[in-house]
Amino acid sequence: MAENDITRQKHLNIKEIIAYSLGLFGFQAIVGLLFTYQAEFSGSILGANVIIVAILILIAKIVSAAADPVVGNMIDRSKSKLGKFKSMIVYSLAPLLVATIIIFVKVPFKGAGLYVWIFIVSLIWSIAMTMGDVPSQGIAAALTPNPTERTNVVSISNTAKQIGFSACAVIVPIVCLIVPEGSKVIGFEGDQDAPMNATEFLFVGILTAILGCVLFALIPLVNKERVTNASSETVGFKEMFMALKSNKPFMLVIISYFLGFGRQMAMGIQVQAATIILGSQNLVVVLGIVTAIGSMISMAICPFLIKKLNEKKAYILLSVYGFAASIFSFAIGHFWFQNPKNMALTVLFYASLFLIGLQFGAVTLMPMIMTADCVDAYEYETGKRMEGACYSILTLTIKVCLALGMAVGLVFVGASGYYDALSAQNFANCNKDVIFFAYTALPGILALLSIIPMLKYDIVGEKKATISKALAERRTAE
Repeated sequence: MAENDITRQKHLNIKEIIAYSLGLFGFQAIVGLLFTYQAEFSGSILGANVIIVAILILIAKIVSAAADPVVGNMIDRSKSKLGKFKSMIVYSLAPLLVATIIIFVKVPFKGAGLYVWIFIVSLIWSIAMTMGDVPSQGIAAALTPNPTERTNVVSISNTAKQIGFSACAVIVPIVCLIVPEGSKVIGFEGDQDAPMNATEFLFVGILTAILGCVLFALIPLVNKERVTNASSETVGFKEMFMALKSNKPFMLVIISYFLGFGRQMAMGIQVQAATIILGSQNLVVVLGIVTAIGSMISMAICPFLIKKLNEKKAYILLSVYGFAASIFSFAIGHFWFQNPKNMALTVLFYASLFLIGLQFGAVTLMPMIMTADCVDAYEYETGKRMEGACYSILTLTIKVCLALGMAVGLVFVGASGYYDALSAQNFANCNKDVIFFAYTALPGILALLSIIPMLKYDIVGEKKATISKALAERRTAE
């Protein structure tokens, strides 16, 4: 096959693109639910200190880190006829379904026993999540040998992924309306603004787990793995980590992601932000939708930015923009809190939340594209294709950054006086600026810091084209 046929031909049909996108939507709906509501469930239903819960979840993520390279190594060694990525996704479905539901079961434990329970179930869920996360991200590099087509499918699927991550903001209010006696809590005059009860949390967990896993199963059912390593050599753990250590562009991507972990903070405290800023827990859907629309537009324009600039410049541009938009939103919010009836400030406030969302292509989409390019670059230099290894490290980074963002965000929420106000059911004295700083300004500042490693990233332009061409010719010869 000619080189142009490999690098320019379309390999994916619309059915596969839809299946992959819906699969990521379903998986991220589960992840988003846990990230947004696990701490709130633990605090309001189980009676735990949510700051301790956030720390336990972070520790569970770090402890479960051992599962990421294990899963990545299993993928790289797999000889399954179904496909090395697809087979692992199939294995993940049952554990993910069960673990997600268990998280939202009201248990009678108190004191130390409660925190042990929360840690154990968080650890089990994190391992189950890894079993699905690593292959679902890694398969993006194997769906097509066409780098342009790969960028497009990653853009489309990650738009669905972002929507899925925010889906709980829509699912939760619907369940609260359907479940009988669901919102009647002593001390609240109206049902609409009452916190969720145990039954609602459980119904949300069951519904999201089933829907998410059914959609996630579409990936192995429909998609094909077209890019494989022709070499039969297996990779040991020592060799895998040495290879990652020598893959400098990939390490720059990982370091950049860690520095920008603040982008994950807003989702982790979205429920608390909605309660304090907008006056109702159920209005989390407003924050979710406004920001999600901006995120979808951001990911939709990313391929055009990449084409006009390149991955590196597009990432830097979106990160600088994210910093400016976040600081602007924080400033507008500060004045709006003092005069919420001012219509001009109200419009500017919600517009600023939308503008913040326009940066999220940098953190949601770019690392996926860059990691796939780094996999190609490593294969070009060594002859070994290690999607499993690279994507296990990427997914580990994402998980830790999500947990770290939640933990840091909840520290700010605690410092604002939120929990004292929650117990007294009076939020008038809660410092909204502190919560909104964690929701907007701090993520923007950290986004700006994440640019530093990207200044040395070089898998772009002619170098990327040369790698794609050489790999196409090598695969044709093989």
